[in-house]
Amino acid sequence: MKILQTPVRFYPFIGGVENYVYYLSQELVKSGHIIEVICANDPPSPKDEIIKGINVKRIPYIGKIANTNITPTLPLEISRSDFDIIHTHLPTPWSADWSCFFSKLKGTPLVLNYYNDIVGRGFAQNIAEIYNRTFLKYLLKKSDRIIIIQENYLNSSPYLTEYKEKIRVVPVGVDVNRFKPLKVDEEKDSIFFLSLLDEFHQYKGLKYLLNAIKIVKNHFKDVKLIIGGKGNLLEHYRSLADSLGLKDNVEFHGFISNEKIVEYYNRCTLFVLPSISSAQEGFGIVALEALACEKPVITTEIVGIARDLEKTQSGLVIPKKDPEALANAILKILKGNIPTEMAENGRKLVEEKYTWKRIAELTENVYSELI
Repeated sequence: MKILQTPVRFYPFIGGVENYVYYLSQELVKSGHIIEVICANDPPSPKDEIIKGINVKRIPYIGKIANTNITPTLPLEISRSDFDIIHTHLPTPWSADWSCFFSKLKGTPLVLNYYNDIVGRGFAQNIAEIYNRTFLKYLLKKSDRIIIIQENYLNSSPYLTEYKEKIRVVPVGVDVNRFKPLKVDEEKDSIFFLSLLDEFHQYKGLKYLLNAIKIVKNHFKDVKLIIGGKGNLLEHYRSLADSLGLKDNVEFHGFISNEKIVEYYNRCTLFVLPSISSAQEGFGIVALEALACEKPVITTEIVGIARDLEKTQSGLVIPKKDPEALANAILKILKGNIPTEMAENGRKLVEEKYTWKRIAELTENVYSELI
């Protein structure tokens, strides 16, 4: 089967959607499918190359609107491509809408991965509202199948309700050969948080985590919060930590490379993802990565892994925007008041349900409904 993937960007760009397409495509190639990716040349890379068996075509872009690269030659490149199925991804409207147009023009099925609603702040919010009332409705109507990465999104998104019959649930995956337990020295009473530190990613809930650490410090004065990621709000969060009296308890480590990230997961005592917006939090792949490294995870009920965390006793789930509940959950783990097998349960959960091989099999089932 010839499958055209149209993410807005692709490896070596690192991001949730980019990782999803990268690892999914590798598994599809192993199953004998021909995969072509058309994307923006961001960051600058060889324009045409083969990565892990994936044919990648990178095209110029003239700028970005709300984190979406605008690629004027995308329509031409899609029109030239030969494919049985086109698989596109939202929330990046430019590439998704052109993919929809050409799937109908060529008479080939369109699969849409719908990760989360399109939202924004200020002027960007106005643009998002206009798009959601117009082009989004057309895109959802014309998509032959819509993949969502967590079942709860059917209830939280106001746009998906009338398309239930063509919606399929396929979660994100994790590379269990890369993300795994390592023999490293764990930093005692350490908590790891990982995200971009910009306006768009405020929904990851770092503000509430910092306030929770202030409470935890009353019981564990040497508790350490390690924050990975950079962005234009870095100094804002640094100032907030200082104002809460956490100067000696919070470390900002900036961007963490692919080579180092597995070690970071392994060195911490637990991982926390206190997301606050169901409209913006697609799944929370970092929680899966931490589980694969055999680390307990604390997250809120809106994160995609939450239900499985509770079911398998692999972590703790708390209400969103509740620093006290978050602090109590952290204290429960730091004090050792948890099942000793919690970390092992997390690794087992990932191996059984969230490998990329399994995700590819579920995706192939969606394709098979259409071909």
